[in-house]
Amino acid sequence: MDIQDIQNEIIDEFAFFNDWTERYEYLISLGKDLSPLDEAYKTPDNLISGCQSQVWLHASQDGDRIIFKADSDAILTKGVIALLLRVFSNQSAQDILSADIGFIDKIGLKEHLSPTRANGLASMIKHIKLYALAFQSKM
Repeated sequence: MDIQDIQNEIIDEFAFFNDWTERYEYLISLGKDLSPLDEAYKTPDNLISGCQSQVWLHASQDGDRIIFKADSDAILTKGVIALLLRVFSNQSAQDILSADIGFIDKIGLKEHLSPTRANGLASMIKHIKLYALAFQSKM
């Protein structure tokens, strides 16, 4: 599935919910379902600055695909990063770098996060794109 198809799926899922209370509950459930990040990757190098809570992001390459793994000490943030991993993990560096990530606005995520969490979201996306840029330059 390509990045746009995944985003469309997420938009459809969020449209199913009546209000943001239900959407927050959904994000929390996504966070609970996220596989834990191996403690070996919870290092200062993998810690994303700019987030209110601690978020670790690790990337590896499998052929031309980038595999992201992440974790957070805050359950809502963990749900947000789970959404981002769903969109970007197992995609090529080029697809990640050229992706229009309009789903964030379409589901209203940014406007329903506190300003510090919205800054954290921007930092997470920036780090994902930086990993993609780094892996693209190695190819």
